[in-house]
Amino acid sequence: MLRTSILIFSLLCAALLVGCSKTETSNDNNSSGGSKPGSAASSPGSSTASSSGEKIGVPECDDFIAKYDACVSSKVPETARAQYKASIAEWRKSWKQLAENPATKSTLAAACKQAAAQQAAALKSYGCSF
Repeated sequence: MLRTSILIFSLLCAALLVGCSKTETSNDNNSSGGSKPGSAASSPGSSTASSSGEKIGVPECDDFIAKYDACVSSKVPETARAQYKASIAEWRKSWKQLAENPATKSTLAAACKQAAAQQAAALKSYGCSF
């Protein structure tokens, strides 16, 4: 029980860090001008292509990742997109591992719902709603 609680807490902290760091990323990328957008455009495409087909196996998680990815791909400025795409890849990787473990799979749906609520608030400034 304690192990599961610590795991959920860790996932929520990671989601919170991603949500809080978006302003810094946007400011850094906007101030760098024209050299970064080209590199940022190629990086998200490659990570999306390699991981977009993978399902977690928990409907709440799969739904959240699909909606988050759609929002980031269509509404987040391209200069800030790379960090959001990296978050998707991290969530997918860690949640996939948690879903494979019967002891943690039962708590994963709640963790995904909480991450969705946090990220909905964080991405509201981009006009996203999930």
